[in-house]
Amino acid sequence: MRTAKNVILGLVAFVILALFHYVLPQHDVARITGTEIIRMDFSRVNRLFFAQKDSGNVELTTRDVRLINTVRKKTFLLGFIQRKKEGVMVYRNEDTGWIWPPYFKFDSADLQAEALANLSSPDNEQWVVITHYGWRNRFFTIYPNAVAIRPVAGPDVTVIPWFNIFFFVFLGVAVLFVRAMWLQFRERTVDPALEDTRDAWEKVDAYADEKRGRLSRWFGTWRGK
Repeated sequence: MRTAKNVILGLVAFVILALFHYVLPQHDVARITGTEIIRMDFSRVNRLFFAQKDSGNVELTTRDVRLINTVRKKTFLLGFIQRKKEGVMVYRNEDTGWIWPPYFKFDSADLQAEALANLSSPDNEQWVVITHYGWRNRFFTIYPNAVAIRPVAGPDVTVIPWFNIFFFVFLGVAVLFVRAMWLQFRERTVDPALEDTRDAWEKVDAYADEKRGRLSRWFGTWRGK
């Protein structure tokens, strides 16, 4: 029973961590090598990982998707740890609108223009910080969604993910607050109710024992006769 409970708790924790990893903003130091627009047909598998059509357009099963091609510095743990290694990364550039996740992005066309303005060449490298969310999966054709581009001086810039820090601090404080409220509620309401129920059950059990004892004694008188 304990093993099944631990497995269920582990699966729940994994799903929550995966959701955080997908939704929370990450910051990549990268060089933009090009931009393009491709026509995509969405399947039931990858449709979930795309935002929506541009604001004011009609949603279709196939549509144009803006892409930003880059070479980026690899990172760990939502951008908390930066590595020296580089790798190619392709970002999509879509409006999120008012839907999930709540980035309220309506300026994908402007962001594409910013990407074109910060193109990097071998003889003139231009480094930027790309803020994005989501995952890259080549098998299912899934791209992270870029939400902001900011030019920086070079590849060694330190990016501190302040939002993620404040989010996890707030989450920890909220968990401790809810736990304290639950402990107080349990101490003031649940435990007394359980104690009253236990006392009532003990009285019922004692009453039943008494009745059984009387009945046994009555049968005993008949056996004596």
